[in-house]
Amino acid sequence: MASQIKKPLMIAMLLWLTAASVSAEDSIHRPYNAVLQQYVETTSPHSTVVDYAALANDQEPLNQYLSTLKAISKEEYEQWSRERQLAFLINAYNAHTLALIIKHYDDIDSIKDIGGFFSSAWNQPVALLLGEKRTLDDIEHGMIRGQSRAFPGFNEPRIHFAVNCASVGCPALREEAYTAQKLEQQLSEQTQRFLSDESRNRMTKDGLRVSKIFDWYKEDFTAQKRSEKTGLGDFFSQYASAMKLTDAQQTQLSNNAVDIGFLEYDWSLNDTE
Repeated sequence: MASQIKKPLMIAMLLWLTAASVSAEDSIHRPYNAVLQQYVETTSPHSTVVDYAALANDQEPLNQYLSTLKAISKEEYEQWSRERQLAFLINAYNAHTLALIIKHYDDIDSIKDIGGFFSSAWNQPVALLLGEKRTLDDIEHGMIRGQSRAFPGFNEPRIHFAVNCASVGCPALREEAYTAQKLEQQLSEQTQRFLSDESRNRMTKDGLRVSKIFDWYKEDFTAQKRSEKTGLGDFFSQYASAMKLTDAQQTQLSNNAVDIGFLEYDWSLNDTE
């Protein structure tokens, strides 16, 4: 009888320790989560804006979070799970983008106003991350997409609905931090959220018209050994409900019988003003 009682207690203790461990892993992002909840406003089911003016007057919480990220070594990072690594990098990209915008906020109407012809916002060294000074392009393309020899990448096209370029045309900046525990749910929700936005992705009488993101990053969304249009069609077919596609439209997409065009991108700042 005693052993029968102890067994459930041991299982409960193991579950509690596992939950506590997961919570501790994600705890570094709590300060950033507080920043997002305070300064990111939901304007529609598909869109958010940022109160950059207010954030610029209250920079310390964001700066403290970036200091926490800076303290993580590459050796420590490499011991983490895939989910924890990816959540870390997405948050780092978005948080450093916020910091870059508020640094230049009084002088810009778009992130593209930062820098010059030879030095855009994305290739300026803005983040001390995993022991090296990195640009936003380093984080997104080198580390997340695996275009750096030092990082294998994640082969995860849904990151394009999670990283935010501080622009109206971007998928919404999520109102909470990404965490290892919730990452799959968060990426799924962000994808559904973006694809269901008919201002950015819609079927017309002339074909499917989608965000320029799908043009810029075709290789991330298309299957290997398939043409670009067929691969994109297959990707969109997975989200037929979100995109309000009929059965006939899904079949046409799978058969590469739908013209896929790309909409103009709105680079205006995703500001509350």
